[in-house]
Amino acid sequence: MLKHLLLNKESIHCSTCMLGHLCVPGGLTPSETHRLTELIKERIRIPKGTLFFKVGDPLTAIYSIRSGSMKTQLENESGHVQITGFFLAGELLGLDGFSEGTHLSNAIALEDTEVCVLKLSDLDVLTQEIPALQQQFWKILSKEISRSHNLVLSLGAMRSEQRVASFLLNLSTRFTNLGYSPNEFILRMSREEIGNYLGLTLETVSRLLSRFAKEGLIRIHQRQVQLLSKSGLQDLIKQEQNAKIK
Repeated sequence: MLKHLLLNKESIHCSTCMLGHLCVPGGLTPSETHRLTELIKERIRIPKGTLFFKVGDPLTAIYSIRSGSMKTQLENESGHVQITGFFLAGELLGLDGFSEGTHLSNAIALEDTEVCVLKLSDLDVLTQEIPALQQQFWKILSKEISRSHNLVLSLGAMRSEQRVASFLLNLSTRFTNLGYSPNEFILRMSREEIGNYLGLTLETVSRLLSRFAKEGLIRIHQRQVQLLSKSGLQDLIKQEQNAKIK
């Protein structure tokens, strides 16, 4: 069950939150940033495995993940599920609904998660007051579109080795942006979920992770991953690309 938390003056706001610099769009003055953070009046706690929003739900807010992680997925008429994204603390959730005004995917908590709520009605008013804010959100939307585009490209053009290597390197970059170690992190998603996202079977993902470990590229224990050679993973991607060209 979702738990809604109303914020008061004693609550931690964006200006004092350790992830504030990630969630709040850059390029704003201190006064503009303070004005934006005043709009964050509510947080929602989402237990692990809980459906947060579903396809077709009206888009009334965007959500900044304060702690935990989420996944988005689609399900066709036959019941086949396709995971379309993973979202970590400090990232925005719900941006895919801007074009239609409704959510285009189902969002489910990978673990106990808490999100900050930014209502669109408040955001619309503020973007009129602060034109720079609208520009920053367009940039964020552009990055979201680029992320989706890159997923399509990876599934269509990359071999299985490339997909897993790229996935690990992408996570490394994202954890670095969160201020964590770029070389050692915990996978928030299962191997089966990784396989679904990348268009691979569970067995293929497990086999490739074991192969990378044997080749000295990574060290892995359950969900704990250590990247021993990022350059080696990057070379693997290049080798696969060169092999295709030949």
